Amino acid sequence: MAPSASRRLDRLVQALQRLPGVGARSASRMAYHLLQHDRDGALQLAQALQAAAEGIRHCALCHTFSEEEVCPTCADPSRDTGLLCVVETPADQAALERTGAYRGRYFVLMGRLSPLDGIGPDHIGVRPLLERLQAQPPVREVILATNFTAEGEATAHVVGELARALGLKATRLARGVPVGSELEYVDLGTIAHALADRR
Repeated sequence: MAPSASRRLDRLVQALQRLPGVGARSASRMAYHLLQHDRDGALQLAQALQAAAEGIRHCALCHTFSEEEVCPTCADPSRDTGLLCVVETPADQAALERTGAYRGRYFVLMGRLSPLDGIGPDHIGVRPLLERLQAQPPVREVILATNFTAEGEATAHVVGELARALGLKATRLARGVPVGSELEYVDLGTIAHALADRR
């Protein structure tokens, strides 16, 4: 027997609640809006989500999202291979790229350390990062561009210590980025200044 409309609607609401910051009421509003006012938009959203989930992978070098084995940034021969900027998420990388102030390479951890939540170095990309730091071409400076939250600071500290243990220079974004902020929401001028004044 096919699921009833209410069961299908409940499944849609539950699926929308998986988005960050979306509670039951917001998810319900979205579901009703799509079904009542924008069926074409709902189908477009479903198709785009399916295509992205099936066609986007992680770059083999920096771990950001990519449709290819190696993302366009890593494949760009004009980028400075000696600079490696470590960020938490692909959204943080995109924010840095939009400034136009950085021409090196990236490494995306896909998370941050959070001991209280049981997230340690093995749960994020620390091990692949270590391999990247020891690979060719050699890295001369690691730029720690994790967010200015308690977890981001802890992540920057651990990654910085690992880089220094390998004899690499490790710098941190300057404090132009407000404490407690997430890079993807900071204005581009602030990010550009923080990158230029890294320590």
